[in-house]
Amino acid sequence: MEKFFYYNNLYLIYKDLLKENNREVFDLYYGENMTMQEIADLKRVSKSRIGIIIKNVEQKLDNYESILKLNERNTKLKELLEVEDIKIIKEEIENILKGE
Repeated sequence: MEKFFYYNNLYLIYKDLLKENNREVFDLYYGENMTMQEIADLKRVSKSRIGIIIKNVEQKLDNYESILKLNERNTKLKELLEVEDIKIIKEEIENILKGE
């Protein structure tokens, strides 16, 4: 389940960097909760081809995140919303801006 949320978050951030067909397949699998076989039938390709597309998109999303770290920054900023000490908030924002 954690993998599901992780890739959904990455997809929301980086989906515009993906090819349209890859977005469609990934959205059907993760967003619409369709099985690989259902997607394969819809797209008229093999189930293994759908599996390859999904795995490739996951790898691309991981790669984008390893370089850009937008999801990591978003997570840190959301956590800061719970902090009440303004001094800590400022320090953490400075660290985020420095890329730490």
